[in-house]
Amino acid sequence: MPATPVSLIERIRSDRTGSDWNKFVQIYTPLLRRWLYRSITHPADIEDLIQDILTVVVTKLPEFQHTGAPGAFWAWLRLIVAYRLKNFWRQVRRQPLVGSIQFEQLASSLEDSTNDLSRLWDQEHDKHVVATLLSEIRHEFSALTWEMFDRYVLQGMPPARVAAELNVTRNAVFIARSRILRRLREEGGVLLPSDPDDSSVPPH
Repeated sequence: MPATPVSLIERIRSDRTGSDWNKFVQIYTPLLRRWLYRSITHPADIEDLIQDILTVVVTKLPEFQHTGAPGAFWAWLRLIVAYRLKNFWRQVRRQPLVGSIQFEQLASSLEDSTNDLSRLWDQEHDKHVVATLLSEIRHEFSALTWEMFDRYVLQGMPPARVAAELNVTRNAVFIARSRILRRLREEGGVLLPSDPDDSSVPPH
């Protein structure tokens, strides 16, 4: 029997210096940069804080315990971000505004999973990670398989129409969807919000 694929996070646990860690950095750096830009005005501070957050993540990753709850990894990571934001505030002693929310309040909001701002972080994280991982695994599938998935799942076309336009069976469309979502689950593991289905895959 073929070996069960190991998710990205599990591979990083085994080797925190290789290409898989670089892939994690590539996934999360744009997301962190986009959010930190809302509260920090100096680009150099943003980049320093991103490196600080990633250093804590790679150091603490062996301690992360997946509870089985959807979004457990991002909840864990969000608390690290909040802690490092507070630490940054203590160091620089400046408090720029984020809309009507002050910098210190932003960090505190991220610690509360029921806070509206915290939930917004979660939503943006889920969309970003799913879209990025899909782009990472796309090369593993034939052009036709991806086209069926793209039209059915990403564009939301009815499977009968996809089948007719691509001259395939409806079953082939369902199989393409199943194969790619299964591979997404294998690669994403705890990074994903939950067991991904069509509703959690971002449309074009």
